[in-house]
Amino acid sequence: MNSDVNPDQAFEVKIASTGAVYTVPADGNVLEVLIQNGIDVPFSCQQGVCGTCLTRVLEGIPDHRDMYLTDEEREKNDEFTPCCSRSKSKLLVLDL
Repeated sequence: MNSDVNPDQAFEVKIASTGAVYTVPADGNVLEVLIQNGIDVPFSCQQGVCGTCLTRVLEGIPDHRDMYLTDEEREKNDEFTPCCSRSKSKLLVLDL
């Protein structure tokens, strides 16, 4: 896995069920990109507090910026909050 991306730079997310790949711009977030592309993800606070948008990560390393997950949950890197978290790798594969 490549983990040589600055978390504040653009990266890509891949939807596991369709293979579609979308670019998340440096000034955007994953949730916005998913919604813009017609992918339905439940959300509420959009600040990483409530956990409503929690999404499984199948591949890649999330840059956790939420206040919902515990340190132990973050270390697993198997889920993240797309409303505020980004990526430390060039690609995140999401279980959507």
